[in-house]
Amino acid sequence: MGLAAPDFVAIGHVTLDGFGDAARPGGSALYAAVAAERLGLSAGILTSYGDDFPLERVPSRIEVVGVPSSVTTAFEHLDEPGGRRLRSASMAAPLTTSDVPEDWRDASLVLLAPVLDEVDPLLAAAFTEGAVGAAAQGWLRQVGPDRLVGPRAWAPDVLLTRLQALFLSAEDVRGQEPFVNEWFQRVPLAVLTAGKAGALLFVNGERYEVRPRPAREVDATGAGDVFAAAFLVSYRRDGDPWEAAEAAACAASLSVEGEGWSSIPDAPALRAALAAYRSL
Repeated sequence: MGLAAPDFVAIGHVTLDGFGDAARPGGSALYAAVAAERLGLSAGILTSYGDDFPLERVPSRIEVVGVPSSVTTAFEHLDEPGGRRLRSASMAAPLTTSDVPEDWRDASLVLLAPVLDEVDPLLAAAFTEGAVGAAAQGWLRQVGPDRLVGPRAWAPDVLLTRLQALFLSAEDVRGQEPFVNEWFQRVPLAVLTAGKAGALLFVNGERYEVRPRPAREVDATGAGDVFAAAFLVSYRRDGDPWEAAEAAACAASLSVEGEGWSSIPDAPALRAALAAYRSL
């Protein structure tokens, strides 16, 4: 007899993020799972990491299934005149459909959340019962010969037919803007986030603006992943994409007001922020 699947499954590498001499755990899947768990869902992460990853720092209520690897995916965050850049230091094992626990395949919400092309897009077809979303940033990045992470062309053909929702940021799609509208026409729901400028919501290809919630930014790491998780959680509950986008915008803006995931809101904090946001 199998165990019940988590309500929310995030798939992607947990990471070690280096900021100068300091390092902390990160990764899109980890931020998304923390957000879902704080909003009241049971959450699990399918990932890969080595012995150096501090698993004890992941919130204990989040179930982690790890594919064995000799190393953990690690990045150095470099502050440069043009903005922050990433240098890839190591990569854990890739994630494929065969890695999904059998009893997780009926999870009600799934977010594919690669950091650097480690998630097989075919994983979208491994979950037959639930809604599958993708925070697609990691499929639009590659490592150059200098180990710096840069953009790459994306051809998501088969993947888009399997998704309920697609999440990208304006930074992710730089240089591929002509293709973005076509991608967003092929999924029921899509969001293009733009940080302090808010976001664009696409519902069956129709475009709507989502105004930002002002925030005191301390650390923007993971904000897009928090947005994606909060959107999926809200949409699962209410079935309203406009309300989901507003909730996600508030959750993401709250998340940047502290370091790491310390400011990702719980459900009462998000409700309060959303009420204040809607009263403006």
